[in-house]
Amino acid sequence: MFDLSGKVAFVTGGSRGIGRATAEVLAEQGAHVVLTYVGNEEQARATVEAIVGAGRKAEAVRVDVGDGRAAEQAIADAAKRLGRLDVLVANAGVAIDGLLLRIKDEDFDKILSVNLKGAVACARAAIKVMMRAKTGRVIFVSSVVGEMGNAGQTAYAASKAALLGVAKSLAKEYASRSITVNAVAPGYVDTDMTSVMTAEMRDKTVAGIPLGRTGTTREIATAIAYLASDEAAYITGQTLRVNGGMYM
Repeated sequence: MFDLSGKVAFVTGGSRGIGRATAEVLAEQGAHVVLTYVGNEEQARATVEAIVGAGRKAEAVRVDVGDGRAAEQAIADAAKRLGRLDVLVANAGVAIDGLLLRIKDEDFDKILSVNLKGAVACARAAIKVMMRAKTGRVIFVSSVVGEMGNAGQTAYAASKAALLGVAKSLAKEYASRSITVNAVAPGYVDTDMTSVMTAEMRDKTVAGIPLGRTGTTREIATAIAYLASDEAAYITGQTLRVNGGMYM
């Protein structure tokens, strides 16, 4: 099940949080993982060392997906160097919270550049390679906030909601080449991005989750691994919600 032996997976934002867990799980299933990072080379190196130390294959490349051309070039280079590209996990993202009347235009632009435009640029580059192979998996990491909204996160919600429409459109465009395109929408997960929440905010959020707890990064990563596998070959244009029942 979920055997990815011999396949190459490109994971953006793979040095920490959901990205790191995804890189580790895909590598465990046999994939050669190429993960990206922006600023924290130490974390990226630690992730690669942990994967390689477990007898798996991984490497890290520095690229800011907010720079679409750089992101596309990084994917093209990885595919050329490794001879193939089977899986893209567009996970890199930023969150800059603020009420609509207070958020700065430059912050709004940055969120869209990384979360949306960067993800689309990566998909464009990956699909170019996958079309030649007539197979592939593209997986966008969205968010429960993209479906249910959240006060103070208008820009973030917009970027994550847009990915769901992108996934559906690309799924229709490239199904004839056996390329599936899906999204995973995590709920409240313990990561660096959510660690800034106060205890009061955290308790209030958990109270609204039917399963009564937060999710783990590995639980999200396992869902991504499923969509990347041959077992999910007949699933495309879908959003897999992994949120403990927070949004149904």
